[in-house]
Amino acid sequence: MLILGIDTATAQVSCAIGGHEGVLASTLSSRGKRHAESLTPAIEFTCRQARIELAEISVVAVDLGPGLFTGLRVGVATAKAMAYALRVPMIGVPSLDLLAIPVRFTSRLVVAAVDARRGELFYAFYRQVPGGVQRIGEHQVGTPDDLAGELLAAGEECLLVGDGAIRYREVFDGLNKVEIGSGELAYPSASSLVMLAHAQALREQFVKPWDLSPLYLRKPDAEINWSTREGG
Repeated sequence: MLILGIDTATAQVSCAIGGHEGVLASTLSSRGKRHAESLTPAIEFTCRQARIELAEISVVAVDLGPGLFTGLRVGVATAKAMAYALRVPMIGVPSLDLLAIPVRFTSRLVVAAVDARRGELFYAFYRQVPGGVQRIGEHQVGTPDDLAGELLAAGEECLLVGDGAIRYREVFDGLNKVEIGSGELAYPSASSLVMLAHAQALREQFVKPWDLSPLYLRKPDAEINWSTREGG
């Protein structure tokens, strides 16, 4: 079973191919808002590196968000189109889960935070469980101060990861018991996506392309701006 993983939910575009042998090849790039221009060449390059043809892919996995609206829409639309064309099932994984899984071996409370722009964060809390991490509660959207208040209320050792943590570092630096992860942990990766998707594929937790929906958490900026202008 070969899985193609596509992640465009944040400022970074990444894709990977793997299966029971692990990740065979992966590609990532950061070219601002040029997700649409970057994704297809990245997929083609990853296939060449893995020495496989697209026709050999048996599952398409995609980052569901939350994340940046335009990038997320590009990734989900491309993943759906490929799944339709290849006639294969899909697996969707939230971006915050992808941020948390690389630090699954820590005993601390893990908090994944994605920069949502407009002075807000998308975030969620996780705890270590055998074989990985488990999300505590729902995905949330709020200000850095909202998250800082929740961290203080938790009162325990926390590891904060994601580009949201780095962008608003000054809000979290003074908090007792809170460590901010390095830049290497700033973005979700397609390699983590393939790993998590493979575990779901073994349990046959597939979805049809038409049943897969992005996790936006809030309206796109353009719609918010239009509503604000109409209200004014």
